[in-house]
Amino acid sequence: MDKQELAKMSLQKQLKVPSIKQKFEDVLGNKAPQFISSLINVVNSNQDLKKVDQSSVVASALVAASLDLPINPSFGYMYLVPYKGKAQPQMGYKGYIQLAQRSGQYLHLNAVSVYKDEFHGWNPLIEELDYKPNFHDRNKDEKPVGYVGYFKLQNGFEKTVYWTREQIDQHRQKFSKMSRYTKPSGVWATEFDAMALKTVLRNLIGKWGPMTVDMQTAYNADEEVADTSPIDEKAKDVTPKNKAIAAAVAETTETPKNKKSIMETDPKPIKVCARKEPEINDRSINELKSEPEPQVIAADDATEQEQLFSNEAPF
Repeated sequence: MDKQELAKMSLQKQLKVPSIKQKFEDVLGNKAPQFISSLINVVNSNQDLKKVDQSSVVASALVAASLDLPINPSFGYMYLVPYKGKAQPQMGYKGYIQLAQRSGQYLHLNAVSVYKDEFHGWNPLIEELDYKPNFHDRNKDEKPVGYVGYFKLQNGFEKTVYWTREQIDQHRQKFSKMSRYTKPSGVWATEFDAMALKTVLRNLIGKWGPMTVDMQTAYNADEEVADTSPIDEKAKDVTPKNKAIAAAVAETTETPKNKKSIMETDPKPIKVCARKEPEINDRSINELKSEPEPQVIAADDATEQEQLFSNEAPF
């Protein structure tokens, strides 16, 4: 099944294709049915996702499945976001925290919004934030003035970063593919604070934190169109189009009918030669008797030889 055929199919039909269903089962095991059901609900509740290429929806969902992150937008771990007719996986700040926790290398990791009555100064040189929390219910019109992220590793290394709200918005307009305009759109419009915290954590972990394999996968896949090639891959026909070349290849690979293969040929009998013992006669006995006897060194000669060797340089 090629890409064009998959593009014409609805999400529900694609998820029933044995090869696609098997991919989710290979990644998630017995959790695959629950994840697929969640995927269908997410798409059904988002009209924009229904309009994009459903193969890209499946590919984006496979990215989330490989990281074992839920795609329900209310959880904030990972989002499926439509962009130019395709779906893209977009990490949430909770997703980065989840992957960091799994590594077992973080002692503390968090990011919080900072309001005007809580912020009293920030020294970027020594990374000191004068922050006095003032927890209470905030009005919807009251917006944070900044966002702070902090982690401490098991080995004692720690890092703190602080971004103002204006810095976050400038970063969004410069780097976000799905919300580059002056006015936030998509997830940035509905979950600005959550996306701001995600930006702080992504920058914090990406620059100074340990990058595990899952963290690298999430970092690289974030806001990128997922590769749909693994979904519809099939065996490629590598037979040469040129008939003459194809015939030559077939001739070199096929075994002639009148020629037996190596395994089919009759083995030749192996000739075993008996060992020939040497003949002993009167002549050979006389030769042994005529051999000179070993020379016996006299005592004086032996002393001279010992003196000769003793004068040699040691090894």
